Amino acid sequence: MRSQMATCLKSRLGKRSLVLVGLMGAGKSTIGRCLAKILDLPFCDSDHEIESVSKMTIPELFLIDGEQTFRNLEQQVIFRLLSAGVSVLATGGGAFMNAEIRHAIRRHGLSIWLKADLDLLTKRVLHKKNRPLLQQDNPRNVLQKLMNERYPVYAEADIIVPSRNTCYEIIARDVIKATDHYLMACKRSFVE
Repeated sequence: MRSQMATCLKSRLGKRSLVLVGLMGAGKSTIGRCLAKILDLPFCDSDHEIESVSKMTIPELFLIDGEQTFRNLEQQVIFRLLSAGVSVLATGGGAFMNAEIRHAIRRHGLSIWLKADLDLLTKRVLHKKNRPLLQQDNPRNVLQKLMNERYPVYAEADIIVPSRNTCYEIIARDVIKATDHYLMACKRSFVE
């Protein structure tokens, strides 16, 4: 059963999607699925769509065709998903670094940065083999470097919600509350 806030939020979104951004391990896919279920919206994961289109895993795509080919395909996939209708969309960690993708997200959705600290990210991704950028000697250092590069750009997101070591459904509800507050503030600023 959906809460009244979730029902109101879905109505306020209109034709805009909720687009989750953040580093790998922030919980975009898992929290996105929770959000989609609560809001009764379709869930899309851009990385899964890329794998479906390319018929390769992300690591294979990086290895065989290179990061630039991956980024080009990522942009095409995200543009298609954003134009397909309202959904909850989990993007890859590097997607929001692309100015054209950020612009498309602004036109078709609300960007929500799931902001996580280094310890949490490291804990969540350390032993996963499906993270091509972390296939290095010191993944923690790579994550720190990515944080330094990406966090200033992620800060351009419409909404920032801390991702922490708790139940994903709690974070999904935090996203709903933060989004509701954001939309109400926008509505007030247009009325005043």
